[in-house]
Amino acid sequence: MSAVHYESYTEARAHLKDLLDAASEGRVATVRRDAECAAVVDVERLRHHLSLVCPSKAEVVAEAGGWSVFIPGLPVAADGASFDEAIGEMVDALREYADDWQDRLRMAPNHQGNWGLVQLIALSNDQQLADWLVGAA
Repeated sequence: MSAVHYESYTEARAHLKDLLDAASEGRVATVRRDAECAAVVDVERLRHHLSLVCPSKAEVVAEAGGWSVFIPGLPVAADGASFDEAIGEMVDALREYADDWQDRLRMAPNHQGNWGLVQLIALSNDQQLADWLVGAA
């Protein structure tokens, strides 16, 4: 089986099952709308790929009887009384950052490059994000 490509939204809608089947099988699946072309991809394949190309680089430090987590270059940090609590708080902080990025930060020059990270956050459940943070993904 080969790639699927539809030249219009109407054509893609008429072949939606074929489009989704192709994406599910990992084949190239695209839809053109005016001058734009969009890819349809399987969520787990995309999430896994993003986890590989966007390593967390999270740093965790024990301090003042607790733990702190931060990612250099990203305005996100979290603290907790235990390691697991700090990681859980960081998952929450990442979700807040992703929401802020969707709402307004995506257009800011110093945040535009975080598209892949935001996609990874949105496509991951809490356990997947925690595993990504500690390098267990």
